[in-house]
Amino acid sequence: MRAIWRGAIGFGLVSIPIKLYSAVQTSSLDLDMLDGRDHSRIRYQRVNEQTHKEVPYDKIVKGYKLKDEYIIVEESDFADAAPEKSKVIEIENFVDMADVDPMYYETSYYVEPDIPSNKAYALLIKAMLKSGKVGLARFVLRNTESLCIVHPSDNVMVVTRIRFAQEIRPTDDLNISDDVGITKKELDVGLALIKQYTEHFDISKFKDEYNSELLNIIKAKAKGKRPTIKKLKPHKTTSDDLYEQLMESLQTKKGA
Repeated sequence: MRAIWRGAIGFGLVSIPIKLYSAVQTSSLDLDMLDGRDHSRIRYQRVNEQTHKEVPYDKIVKGYKLKDEYIIVEESDFADAAPEKSKVIEIENFVDMADVDPMYYETSYYVEPDIPSNKAYALLIKAMLKSGKVGLARFVLRNTESLCIVHPSDNVMVVTRIRFAQEIRPTDDLNISDDVGITKKELDVGLALIKQYTEHFDISKFKDEYNSELLNIIKAKAKGKRPTIKKLKPHKTTSDDLYEQLMESLQTKKGA
């Protein structure tokens, strides 16, 4: 793994020099775009809209349009906008992880201390595990300010970027009634069904099966074979009544 960010985690008056590494990787297949006529690769070019000529990467700059005129933004401007956040992940307060709605989660990064035996790094992990709290912080990554949760995963510290509140769209435009009558017996059976399906969370039980199946189809086509396609088996219920469907679901689970 290669470090994508270097700086420090600020914890009160304690500063922990760290490096960030991406903790996630894509499981999707790497598909290339081709010309359907001769299967040649399609390449994208950075073209000047005035001259229609390709622009070398080292000649590309970033600009912000202000009153019909572009103002060029240089790398130093990004750093000057928030110098302390460009180098420090400053923990502003501690919160309960359960209070953070999963809608806010984005992506996670492993935190590695500059010195493997950094005592402050180990202390912060143990203190968060003991207290059940996680750190809420802000920092700048790739010229973008990010809100994040600093939390332990076993003996490794993790920084998980989360969205700001203004990035979540309001639900006002959704056509959902808030006056739907649910009977007590329907609710009781619904709760019983949830209880019946409840088990300890084990992420290792879940695999990305879609891409595995897609790869099998590709390999079969490469051999000139006709891929075997799994047929969908729709679940059928004997009644349109919600209560009856819930009861039937309970019995089906028991017999599984």
